[in-house]
Amino acid sequence: MRPRFLSRGRPRRTSLAVAFAAVLALTGLSGTAQQAAAAGDPLISTARPVTASSIESLNFPAGAVVDNDLNTRWASTWTDPSWIQIDLGGTAAVSKVELDWEAAYAKAFQLQVSPDASNWTTVYSTANATGGVQNLAVTGSGRYIRLYATARGTQYGYSLLEFKVYGQVTVPTNGYVPANPQVTGVTPSTANPPHAYFHEFQANCTASHNLPDDPIVFPGQAGASHMHTFMGATNTNAASSLASLNTSASSCLAPADRSGYWMPSMYDGSTLVNPVGLQTIYYKSSVNDYTSVRPFPPGLRFVVGSPSATATQFATDPGYVAGWECGTSYHTSDLPVDCPGGGQVGIRYQAPSCWNGLYLDTPDHKSHMAYPVGGVCPATHPVALPMIEFKVAFPVNTANMSQLHLSSGRGFSFHYDFFNAWEAPTLAAMVNHCIVGGLQCDPRGYDENQPAKGAVLNAQYLLP
Repeated sequence: MRPRFLSRGRPRRTSLAVAFAAVLALTGLSGTAQQAAAAGDPLISTARPVTASSIESLNFPAGAVVDNDLNTRWASTWTDPSWIQIDLGGTAAVSKVELDWEAAYAKAFQLQVSPDASNWTTVYSTANATGGVQNLAVTGSGRYIRLYATARGTQYGYSLLEFKVYGQVTVPTNGYVPANPQVTGVTPSTANPPHAYFHEFQANCTASHNLPDDPIVFPGQAGASHMHTFMGATNTNAASSLASLNTSASSCLAPADRSGYWMPSMYDGSTLVNPVGLQTIYYKSSVNDYTSVRPFPPGLRFVVGSPSATATQFATDPGYVAGWECGTSYHTSDLPVDCPGGGQVGIRYQAPSCWNGLYLDTPDHKSHMAYPVGGVCPATHPVALPMIEFKVAFPVNTANMSQLHLSSGRGFSFHYDFFNAWEAPTLAAMVNHCIVGGLQCDPRGYDENQPAKGAVLNAQYLLP
């Protein structure tokens, strides 16, 4: 028989379920039992990443619940509530959950699913469970599934041998996230509409928080990145998805802009230096036919620049505008060591604006986007979208700038990420009025040089 051990000096215990499994193995019936357990949908939790609210010791890790081994287990500290969750690796339609408890079980618990490990929906709940092996029919969908325990059946912590999840998983193929619907049959526009010197609007946003997270490059991996400074959606973190961003507050003047904007953080020595006040993110046309520009599709995301760029690569990138600026100094690839005339250290950098129409993201987070050539989108990326330009400024001690650096390295490692989560009607109204309309708009969609054209948003920056 397979032994189970209660920790912290608890006596050895063997449950009827484990004893029965051992008898099946000896009689050659274990395969039949396994087939019965997995009848219908497949087991989708094996070897998936697992996190827990606590572990009693390193001998009882969270990952033990997905190793298909009844000799290992997860044990929590002796506290309520406690939880353990599995990343299923894609959107999962869950149909059944099997919980194999050691003697220390949960009397009251919920099974919950989530698209982003932040917003949870309960698909099963009980207040009078008795432990052992529980086979639970559930119906729910999400990337993450969590056992949320609120009352222990013993004086000890929770002790779980296996957390088996059955269902069907839709996994993004090799890092490609298809657009839905995909945009096909588009020819790059070569039209020349009436000249308009401006075709742009602004998103004015403040820096809201700093985290070593990047939900595009390291999705679901908290702490895997260098430090980033975030603007826009105030809940952006490693687990962010379009669904979670849509529930966020915004640090932008327009509450409908819940997009995630982030860049490597700046430091003066070991001191974090955040941009102060409203920063400017331009939405412009970078193609000759500004009337062909259409709004970003929901969930589009990409990375601009590279943390591994050399000084030459940084300065010759199509997104380069004027390098690092401070006072009367500009066109420098690295952070300046002095600031003639005083002021702040600033950077402007432009994003690609031609989309292939097929994917919201690709494995390199870039190849679904391209820069126009001669004011026209290439045939491979025919869909003209707004061109984003970051214009941010950092307050610095101009008397001594020798210790300035980015979390990603030298100044030429600057880059930024964008994850579109605008409310679609507001973004469409701003694009159509300001970019397609050939105006120079502020964050309300108002061109003070053409006041008769009116504004898109009201005084509260909301769509009327």
